[in-house]
Amino acid sequence: MHALAADAAFAALTAKIARERGFGASNYRDGCLRRRIGVRMRARGVADFAAYGALLDRDPKEWEPLLDALTINVSKLFRDRDVYAALAKDVVPAVWAMPDAALRVWSAGCASGEEAYSLAALFHRHATARGEADRLARLRVIASDIDRGSLERAQRGAYPERAFTDAPDALRRRYFSPDDPSIVSADLRTLVTFERRDLLRAAPPRCPLQLIACRNVVIYFDAPAQQALFARFHEALQPGGFLVLGKVETLLGAARRLFEAVDHRHRIFRRP
Repeated sequence: MHALAADAAFAALTAKIARERGFGASNYRDGCLRRRIGVRMRARGVADFAAYGALLDRDPKEWEPLLDALTINVSKLFRDRDVYAALAKDVVPAVWAMPDAALRVWSAGCASGEEAYSLAALFHRHATARGEADRLARLRVIASDIDRGSLERAQRGAYPERAFTDAPDALRRRYFSPDDPSIVSADLRTLVTFERRDLLRAAPPRCPLQLIACRNVVIYFDAPAQQALFARFHEALQPGGFLVLGKVETLLGAARRLFEAVDHRHRIFRRP
């Protein structure tokens, strides 16, 4: 297909996805979308975007694997172990020491829940080590994602062996069953709430937040969408609250003035 025709067909397909399934593809990088749609096209033996759009009309069951491919839903428990070590050392104690009656942590783009449960484990361990388990009632980890299938898996809280390659042994033994799949403990389940939320369209949770973790998600958005998202994060965080990004992500442009760096290496920032 000629390049211009291919571009037009791609634009028509992404508009169709947004119109019929509410997935706002316009703020995602074209290269990322093309690669992910291409995975489904090859799986179905379709040669071009127009033909794939026609396939979606003929076979509505294809929507589910397509949306699963488009959403960023690959993760592990305690992914990038050194980042979680930095959070446990500096961020979790600082957040726990805040005098607020309610502590709210947002796992934004939580995929199938690994990040949310990992954060909950850090707070639970910190509180119990201090003899303050009774104060865990004030903590809530709000975990959101756009993909319904990922959220269903998160709520089940059952993870295969490969999800634990970064998990410290002590934390795995304490908070997950020894089975395969391994089941998250009730101690963590009680701390986490899951909800469907589109980062680019919906407002943040309606409460002051002390910590936002949005790791390995922002990189898939174009620059204007990133700037808008960082502005929302800044507004949602209370002064002194923390923002954690993925190891290949950083603050760009005007967003640099909204946060101060706490740990450049591990992409930990703070709202002044």
